[in-house]
Amino acid sequence: MSEIRALSSLREALWNEYRRVRSETEALASPITAEDAQIQSMDDVSPAKWHLGHMSWFFETFILRNDPAYQSPREEFKVLFNSYYNAVGEQHPRPRRGMLGRPLLEEVLDYRHEVDAGILARLENLPDDEIGKIDAVIRVGLHHEQQHQELMMMDILHVYWTNPLRPAYHGADPPKGAGTAPLEWHAYPEGVHRIGFGGDGFAFDNEYPCHREFIHAFELGSRLVTAGEYMEFMSDGGYERPELWLSDGWSTVQREGWRHPLYWERRQGTWWRMTLYGMQPVDPNTPVCHVSYYEADAFAHWTGWRLPTEAEWELAASDLAVEGNLLESGDLVPMDVSGEAFSSAPSQMYGDVWEWTGSAYLPYPGYHASPGALGEYNGKFMCNQMVLRGGSFVTPETHIRPSYRNFFYPDSRWQFSGIRLAKDI
Repeated sequence: MSEIRALSSLREALWNEYRRVRSETEALASPITAEDAQIQSMDDVSPAKWHLGHMSWFFETFILRNDPAYQSPREEFKVLFNSYYNAVGEQHPRPRRGMLGRPLLEEVLDYRHEVDAGILARLENLPDDEIGKIDAVIRVGLHHEQQHQELMMMDILHVYWTNPLRPAYHGADPPKGAGTAPLEWHAYPEGVHRIGFGGDGFAFDNEYPCHREFIHAFELGSRLVTAGEYMEFMSDGGYERPELWLSDGWSTVQREGWRHPLYWERRQGTWWRMTLYGMQPVDPNTPVCHVSYYEADAFAHWTGWRLPTEAEWELAASDLAVEGNLLESGDLVPMDVSGEAFSSAPSQMYGDVWEWTGSAYLPYPGYHASPGALGEYNGKFMCNQMVLRGGSFVTPETHIRPSYRNFFYPDSRWQFSGIRLAKDI
């Protein structure tokens, strides 16, 4: 990307952030071959090539096309890379994204660079009194791109797993941990607390409005549930005991034949799992990953405890620094917590794996979707999904915060999702 020229500090800061996030995307995509970037391994997975095109489609659609004088260099991409924005126009069917042999990957990358040039030109030429408007939309686009960075990594792992060769995204050996701290409990008294985003900076509309909630006294586990602990659940017949499961969860287990987390398989008496480093032995000290809400809830019932609500999770995380095994660490796998658990606060609240909560994804009191087509971003999905909190090992540090609400259907397992326990006092 070319450098921005002689512009205000706000424009320069915005361009530098834009350039940083866009470059991170291409760095994450660089190990993915053109052949692998084409594959759609299930309906929920999008090809990496589609992700790369859609991220640029977002900026072109919501910024560049607002200029009546703008001429798109790829008008045919308007439908191909629209995800679900009905107010914008037609979309290519999601289950058929893997059938798009054209455009070629290099054409999609060229499109990215064309959109970048258009954004730079817009920043250079926009009047000073309109910079605030474009700033807000660009920041939505950058956080949207960071979401798709993680989605692209989730999806390419599923693509590689469906290949019997089990190829690795990263060719080096994965980092090794040193053990797991014992599970302890951190107590929080009852009270009325402010939940939702109420500070400066960026947040999605589903994090608003900041509101008050009464939270009963509870305790939160000091760390994430480990793969070894989950193996105990499996060995105790966890997948064969209907009394542990929600009705829909038990039906799903029977229909899908689940007996272990996604990507696990048994080899000569040892559990292995598919990772971004290829197939690796399951480290019992690391957080269990790739479990659905149904599995997380069943495990919690097996222990006699429960999953935290999203308000409880946010209360516990609100005073903690946003740090942990996030994308910037470069580990690309969930890591253990060696040594003693932190005495003052729970560990692993950010990074490693997204943490299922016991809360349905619903609007906060007084919620209003953003105006226009961007209002379709979050609000229309507030039905039949559950909230996850905290980020994973491929979530960028600049993208996550205490109020961030992720959401998936309760039977979804291909995301980097895990478990933290809570209990009543």
